[in-house]
Amino acid sequence: MTAFDSSPTLNVWRALLALAVVFVLLATTGWTAVRHQRGPVDARVTALAAWEQARVGHRALPDPESSPGVLAGFFSSLGARKAASLADRHPLVVGNLNGAPVTLRYRANRIALDQARQEEKRRMRDGRLSAEGRHEASRRMHRYESLLRPGRQILAFDPSGKGRVAEVFGDLDRARRVSVIVPGVDTNLLTFERSKRKYSAPVGMAQSLYTAERAAAPSVRTAVIAWADYTSPAGVGLDASTGRLAANGANRLVALTGALPGRAEVSLFCHSYGSVVCGVAARELPGRVRDMAVAGSPGMRAETAAQLGTDARVWAMRDSDDWIEDVPYLEVGGLGHGADPVTPDFGARVLSAAGAVGHTGYFEPGTESLSNFAEIGVGSYRTVSCEDGNSACRSGIYGAEVI
Repeated sequence: MTAFDSSPTLNVWRALLALAVVFVLLATTGWTAVRHQRGPVDARVTALAAWEQARVGHRALPDPESSPGVLAGFFSSLGARKAASLADRHPLVVGNLNGAPVTLRYRANRIALDQARQEEKRRMRDGRLSAEGRHEASRRMHRYESLLRPGRQILAFDPSGKGRVAEVFGDLDRARRVSVIVPGVDTNLLTFERSKRKYSAPVGMAQSLYTAERAAAPSVRTAVIAWADYTSPAGVGLDASTGRLAANGANRLVALTGALPGRAEVSLFCHSYGSVVCGVAARELPGRVRDMAVAGSPGMRAETAAQLGTDARVWAMRDSDDWIEDVPYLEVGGLGHGADPVTPDFGARVLSAAGAVGHTGYFEPGTESLSNFAEIGVGSYRTVSCEDGNSACRSGIYGAEVI
């Protein structure tokens, strides 16, 4: 860095540029984004109130915020029959308990999804709703029907507001390696999967990665989680320019990774604003999280990879025509997310994203970006492709072949 690069005058201009960008975002999308966060009545509040009053025999039910170990011990003490009965009676709570058996959560969430589907069918016929309201009910009802298709493994589900959901591909209980996809802005129940631009939505991303991982290492038992279980910013507005929603998402991500069954090593694949969530979570993540790969990142709320405070390997990529490159990479008064993770000074292992197009193309089949994610996901570090064709991103990794 030159003296000019670090001069107070240049830093002031950078700050003014960042503030100007935020002002434009607010003027165009920011306030509408806040307004559109509103949604249906919070069904989970009602479910939690019922849980608090319930009993199993003479035993009170545990606090849903208890540690995964406490919750796992509670369900283990119940036995399969009583645990299933509890899931049937309180599906919206049991389906979201980190520490409850995975298959029990799948069962509970199928029940909760069916209940939510019936509620939306009722709302579709409610003459008190506007035409727009009934259309929204129809869209949600069809999303629930899709999530209820045979074979889908829904790890988390909450219909409140814009909705949250997570889905598992593979056998999570038996996996040796688990990959978690952390998506960015405008992620909710309705955008969880798409027919058009399939691989820009969490389900398509996860399906693509799971297929690529199985091709990369057929003998390695893997599972991939499409994790849309946090409230993401709506639009590229004020919330997308700050870390407020990322902080809550980080807490939820830490809870998820700490509660995964078995001893599988975990890799995080964080796209766009999801990389902000991963950056905020980094310091508190459990040691089983061995890799954190970000794509199309606006910053990780850190100036260097070392500042993240994690022992996980930090990887970064950005394709050549991703518009995110043009955001101001700095943080001023809470606005902005810090340094650009693909720059040498940040210190991440920079990967090739050859073949990816635009901001949402990183999980497209046939791209080097997806291939690199898959190699990381299965622990095959010696075969990842570094930016510019060098071997720098593989250096210092045990078992990685440095050319």
